Parts: sequence; structure tokens; C-alpha cells
Amino acid sequence: MSIQPNLLSRITIDPEICHGKPVIRGLRYSAESILDLLSSGMTNPEILSDYPDLEQDDIRAVLLYAAELSRVKSIERINA
Repeated sequence: MSIQPNLLSRITIDPEICHGKPVIRGLRYSAESILDLLSSGMTNPEILSDYPDLEQDDIRAVLLYAAELSRVKSIERINA
């Protein structure tokens, strides 16, 4: 699978934008909101139609960002 080398650079974090949440290219579209739209069943073309500022690579960047965050380095058992 070929990943655009700077795809993750589309995800930016700025304390002045959306309270420092990860957003797409400094716009006020949070990665979280795009993931919510995808998980609700919206397709990429539907999202791009509703949000004309976004590009296909923005959605790919959000998915890659989520994948990177979900990578587990180690698992430790917590005794309750």
C-alpha cells in the first residue's frame, strides 16, 4: 500500500483552533467529526459534497491519523 509521505501533515493542532483538537489543514473540521461522519455511514463522496473545503486526501489523512493513534505499543494487565 502506498501512503502519500506527507499525508499526516494535513492534520494540524493549534491551541487557537477548535481548542487544540486535531483538525484538517488548519480548518475548523476536526478529525473527530470526520470520523463520526464516516462511522455514521456517510460515504467519502457525501462528505466531500457537504464540505466543499475538504479533499479526498483529507479524509485519508484522518483515517491514517486514527490508525496511528490506535497502534498499541504494549498491553499491561491491570489488577483490580
